[in-house]
Amino acid sequence: MLSQHKPSTQATVRSQLRKYLVPFFGKSAMRDVQPEAVQRLLSGLKVSPKTVRNLYATLQMVWRSARAWRYVAHDALDGVVLPKQRKARRFFFTIEETQRILSAASEPHKTFYWLAAETGMRAGELCGLRVDDLDLESSLVHVCQSAWRGRLQEPKTENAVRAFALSPQLVAHLKEHRRGWRPNEKRLLFATCNGTPWDANLLVKRKLRPLLRSLRIEGGGLHAFRHANSSFMDRLRVPLKVRQERLGHSDPRLTLGVYTHVASEDDVRTAAQLGELLSGIPCPNLPKSQKEGAARFEQPLVN
Repeated sequence: MLSQHKPSTQATVRSQLRKYLVPFFGKSAMRDVQPEAVQRLLSGLKVSPKTVRNLYATLQMVWRSARAWRYVAHDALDGVVLPKQRKARRFFFTIEETQRILSAASEPHKTFYWLAAETGMRAGELCGLRVDDLDLESSLVHVCQSAWRGRLQEPKTENAVRAFALSPQLVAHLKEHRRGWRPNEKRLLFATCNGTPWDANLLVKRKLRPLLRSLRIEGGGLHAFRHANSSFMDRLRVPLKVRQERLGHSDPRLTLGVYTHVASEDDVRTAAQLGELLSGIPCPNLPKSQKEGAARFEQPLVN
């Protein structure tokens, strides 16, 4: 029943089955599971509304397959009421905090964090990044795959397959970083000693969180860089279309494309502005009006 889903989805379903569903329903046959029992399960969980909704989504997926395969005829989720979802607090780093993180981080983690802050790429996309995905002569990065718990897979969505500009400062840093790059079979930019992709969760636990504690910066995971990047672009008044393309949220047909395009002027200008903000090194080709906009930075806002 799970084979038709992506590895990350399969692992999530198995985890929820072991942790919640099997202990609650025990050895009950699926035909005996009724909406009342599902409601008791969901209402009795001492977890966040988001976790309850994720479990409900898993039940929907499992039940949809069970009905399609004629294991059951009834809908065990009919009439089930979900808790109201609270607005989650989202961690993000200010520009000052991001600069401090980049100054204090050692390699190769500094390069990883810089890419995260400037590009807004998802943690899995960064872990799956190959040296061949970096076109440093054209100042572009191509997002073609992702990694989850040390395994490579397709990006999160179709929209995630994209390419966009890098700042001159980051390009110069990546060229230097690539000189010390250790080759591995999958040609990953960030690989373990065994040649497997980095595990984002382990990176946060073993490297990022200790660094944040030493800098007395409130805890946040790698996604805090993505939220920070969004807020930086908002303050720089980057056109919405460019933001969507860089973050991978737009229809892929509207993006600049992959492997066959040149970056738009807005995209190149955005990369230059982000590079100047994060490195503190002025970009000589940045128009005066854009430099003034970049200088008007206060506390970033998260979209």
